[in-house]
Amino acid sequence: MLNSIIAIVISYLLGSISFSILFARWLRKIDIRDHGSGNAGATNTLRVLGKGPAIAVFLLDIAKGSAAVLIGLWIGQNNDWVPVICGLAVIGGHNWPIYFRFKGGKGIASTVGALIVWAFLPTLIAGILAILIIVITRYVSLGSMIFAVCLPILFYFFDLEAPYIWGALVVAVLAVVRHRKNIVKLMNGTENKLGSGKKGEPHGV
Repeated sequence: MLNSIIAIVISYLLGSISFSILFARWLRKIDIRDHGSGNAGATNTLRVLGKGPAIAVFLLDIAKGSAAVLIGLWIGQNNDWVPVICGLAVIGGHNWPIYFRFKGGKGIASTVGALIVWAFLPTLIAGILAILIIVITRYVSLGSMIFAVCLPILFYFFDLEAPYIWGALVVAVLAVVRHRKNIVKLMNGTENKLGSGKKGEPHGV
């Protein structure tokens, strides 16, 4: 039990490492949360710092999500709830990082990292669908939400264990809540599209 709690705490602390914030400090001596959309994630990194740093942030955020779940699998052994909660903890850390005044990103890249370890194939299918939506509409926020909402549905149809289905449901709810401002903008037709160059509008990752 104690080992499981330690694994969950480590996962949260790992998630709290915001590579977007760190890269902006290292490269520009700025707080990325004061620029672009104000979101500490890969999409805003793309807008503020460019493609190279954005790709690095995206991959590192995926890596920390996967690492947290792998820690949970190692510590939890046959208890499916441990890697699930570790995955949720790393996403929570990314969204509300203890090192950066609890103001982080929206957790989509970290979610990708966690869920490809939870269940690779359904996560891949959801990811492909999300990419298609982004390519067609150029709305990163819309693709991100569709990715998250599809997860519990796919997990259910792939007949995964209950902890993973419930974990995916929490991920979906969390993603929608974190994108609530984007939902309003999408409904109003004012959401910024990827590559439009418009400043100040929240994006998805």
